[in-house]
Amino acid sequence: MTNTDYDTIIIGAGMSGLAAGIRLAHYDQRVCVLEKHYTIGGLNSFYRVNGRNYDVGLHAMTNFTEKGAKKGPLARLLKQLRFRWDDFQLAPQAGSAIAFPNIQLNFNNDIQLLRSEIATHFPTQIDRFDRLLSELIEYDDLKQEDFEVSTRQVLAGIFTDPLLIEMLLCPLMWYGNARQDDMDYGQFCIMFRSIFLEGFARPFKGVRLILKNLVRRFRELGGHLKLRSGVERIDVDGCHAMGVTLEDGTQLTAKRILSSAGVVETMRLCSDSSVVDVDRTGELTFIESISVLDCQPKKAGFDKTIVFFNDSDKFHWHQPESDLCDVRTGVLCSPNNYLYDDSEGDLEAGFIRQTSIAHFGRWMELDERSYRQQKMRWYDLSTQAATQFVPDFRRHVIDTDVFTPKTIRRFTSHDNGAVYGATKKQLDGTTHLDNLYLCGTDQGFVGIVGAIVSGISMANQHCLRSDL
Repeated sequence: MTNTDYDTIIIGAGMSGLAAGIRLAHYDQRVCVLEKHYTIGGLNSFYRVNGRNYDVGLHAMTNFTEKGAKKGPLARLLKQLRFRWDDFQLAPQAGSAIAFPNIQLNFNNDIQLLRSEIATHFPTQIDRFDRLLSELIEYDDLKQEDFEVSTRQVLAGIFTDPLLIEMLLCPLMWYGNARQDDMDYGQFCIMFRSIFLEGFARPFKGVRLILKNLVRRFRELGGHLKLRSGVERIDVDGCHAMGVTLEDGTQLTAKRILSSAGVVETMRLCSDSSVVDVDRTGELTFIESISVLDCQPKKAGFDKTIVFFNDSDKFHWHQPESDLCDVRTGVLCSPNNYLYDDSEGDLEAGFIRQTSIAHFGRWMELDERSYRQQKMRWYDLSTQAATQFVPDFRRHVIDTDVFTPKTIRRFTSHDNGAVYGATKKQLDGTTHLDNLYLCGTDQGFVGIVGAIVSGISMANQHCLRSDL
């Protein structure tokens, strides 16, 4: 057999790529993770401006379970990657809300709070909600046929109050839905369990701690991480990927390739790129602003961990029709409002992050001056929209930063800056080549825990079985 540089090349040093690398390196595979940027994490990364640390992408880790739990995605990833629960220093949420005009449903990491809220505000629907719960507790994440079913149709067959349907869809679409207007029922089930049945948590030090642990473990196991090493193409011979050619001309060979770049983006890299299906490209992207306060958010009246809001009885989940952004719906999150250990104290400053739906093409067309102006304008408009549903914190703001679809595109390379990737997921991770596989968002699991589990699952299924 011809010698190769690596057993597995992994494209992308995000959560899924790093997790896959750790899993494979545990079994003494020669593994190389390639990252085109100067830093790791993809969208879930961090940066420092004016002496402050900012997380990118991380509102919360979903799928939270308490220390010692044996079941659930978090427990599974800790076991598979051989981390301890304490390595991530997770603190549960203080409490979140879904806010629509004249009604608010509070929830936390105990499903009984949401259930009691529904019983109070939608008393005729509580038995129907219990029916839904019973169906979701043992749901199979990899049930492909459910990804061809409309969630709106399923929920319309369960609930008789349309408003409850819209309110349940709001946080689940915001945190993991690539389709506009509707949601694959399989994705709904995954997100419902990860948000409502398991819940939110966050490391005190944010995403930096997660990435630091992943990289350290990968390197300890002998894995190679190459930054500023963008892939120019995947070299294909017939039905087989031979390796990759980097943007600087370096060629690397491998027995197999695992890509977290996205299905459309990965297909475009292949030297036989005639198989690219651009119709799968997602359209949903966002702007996100970070407000730094002169006090802790609770002192400014914002005591929730996350608030998902919508300004009418119909949830808006579509790219803007005629403007740069749509601020009729949004998310506000404070990394301060988690139940951190008392010994850790407060974060270094008060932060509130707010997210709005944006239009990728219109942001990309702006010249530099207009781009800066529009960032300021949409910060003001999105904040104004949000303060219809939360206490007005604007007088406490001492600093801001905003990232846009242009930023997302630069750090993820996703077409359209699509945060949740392609509209049709590839749950088994296979491609048209017999040794090229997908992991990450376009495989089907979203969020930080989902991405890590995706990397582990695809590594186990496609990169280990033939070697064990």
